[in-house]
Amino acid sequence: MAFYQRNLFVFILIALVAGIGVGYVLPHRATWFTWMGDLFIRGLKMVIVPLILSSIISGVSNLGQNNSLGRLTLKTLGYYVITSLLAILTGLLLVNLIEPGVGAPLPDSTENLPELSAEGASLKDTLLRMIPTNVFAAFSQGQMLSTIFFAVLFGVFITKVKEARYRDLLSDFFNATFEVMMGITMFVILFTPLGVFGLVVDVVAEQAGDKAKLALMAASLGKYMLTVVAGLGIHAFVTLPLLMLLLAGINPIHHFRAMLTPLITAFSTSSSGATLPLTMEALEHKAGISNRITSFTIPLGATINMDGTALYECVAAMFIAQAYNIHLDFGQQMVVVITALLASIGAAGIPMAGLVMISVILSAVGLPLEGVGMILAVDRILDMMRTAVNVWSDSCGAAIIARSEGETTHTVV
Repeated sequence: MAFYQRNLFVFILIALVAGIGVGYVLPHRATWFTWMGDLFIRGLKMVIVPLILSSIISGVSNLGQNNSLGRLTLKTLGYYVITSLLAILTGLLLVNLIEPGVGAPLPDSTENLPELSAEGASLKDTLLRMIPTNVFAAFSQGQMLSTIFFAVLFGVFITKVKEARYRDLLSDFFNATFEVMMGITMFVILFTPLGVFGLVVDVVAEQAGDKAKLALMAASLGKYMLTVVAGLGIHAFVTLPLLMLLLAGINPIHHFRAMLTPLITAFSTSSSGATLPLTMEALEHKAGISNRITSFTIPLGATINMDGTALYECVAAMFIAQAYNIHLDFGQQMVVVITALLASIGAAGIPMAGLVMISVILSAVGLPLEGVGMILAVDRILDMMRTAVNVWSDSCGAAIIARSEGETTHTVV
C-alpha cells in the first residue's frame, strides 16, 4: 500500500494512457468501463460539502483568533482578480492576432443546442445566490457559493463567542471533523487511477464514435482550438510561473510536480470542484503549505477563481463575432473582458459550466446565441484543459499567499 501511495501519479498516468487506448479501440464497449469514472466522481462529490464546510470553518476560526482573516481575504481576492484579468487579456490578444473565426462555417440550425440562458448569471444574481435561504438545502444541492458564505460566517462568529469553553469546543469540533474528512478523502483518492481510466474511456469513445466530429475538430475549428490552447499554455506555463518566481521566489517546476495528481484529475473530470479534495491534499502534504492557508484559499478558488474558463469565454465570444463578421470595437471588447471576468466568477466548477456562461457574454455585446453551436464539437476537450488551468492557478495562488504570510514551504515529490 505504501508503494502504491508513493507512486500514485505513475498509476494515474498509466490509467490515462490505457483509457485513451481502450476508448479509441472499443468505443462501443465504453459502458463496460465508464461506471468506474461515475463511481469515482460520486465519491469525490460525497466529500466536497462536508470537507469545504469543516475546512473553512476550521480555517476561519483559527485565522480569526490572530486577526489575520481580513488580510488573507484581501490577498486572496486580489490574486484571483489579477490572474483572471491576465488570462482574459492573453486570450483577447491571441484571438485578435490569429482571427480563428474568419471564414469559419456558421451553424445551420439551433435544433441540437443545449438549453442556455443568461438569466440568473448577472453579478447581482451571483451575489444573491451567496446568501442561502436554507443552508441545509444549499448543502444538499451542492451550492458552493452559499456553502462557503455560511461557513465563513459561522467561522467568524465562533471567534466572537464570549465563553472561552464554548469557543474552544466549537473550534475543536470542526478541527476534528476536518481531520476525519481528510481521512475519508485520502481513502477516495486511492481509487483515482480507476476513476481516471473510466472517465477517459468515456470521453475518447464519444469522440471516436463520431468521425464527422473528429473531422470538424481537425479542420474548421483547428485555429479556434489552437488559439484557446495557446492562451491556456501561455497563462499556465509563463504568466503563473513568473508570478510564483517574482512574488514568492518559489520554483514553479517543483510546485508543478507536487500538483501532478490533482492536475491530471482535473483534466479527466473537467471539474475543479470534484478535484478540490486532491488539490488540498497535494498542497498540504507535497507542497508544504499549511492548512491555515489551504482551508481558506482553495475552496474559495475552486468556486470563483476560473482563469482558464475566463480566457476560454473571451476567445469563444470573439471567435463567434468573427465568424458572423461582426466587428467589435475597443469598448465592446472591454465589455467582453469585464463580462468574462464576472461570468467566470459565477461559473460552477462542473463540466461544461463555461459553455453555459458564454451566453452571458454573447448577450452583453449583442452576439447571436446560436453561435454557441459552432464550438460544441470541441468544447469537451477544451473544458478538460481549462479546468486543469483553473486548478493550477488555485494552487499557485495558495503558494504565493503562503509565502506572503511568512510560511516557509517545502516541496515533496
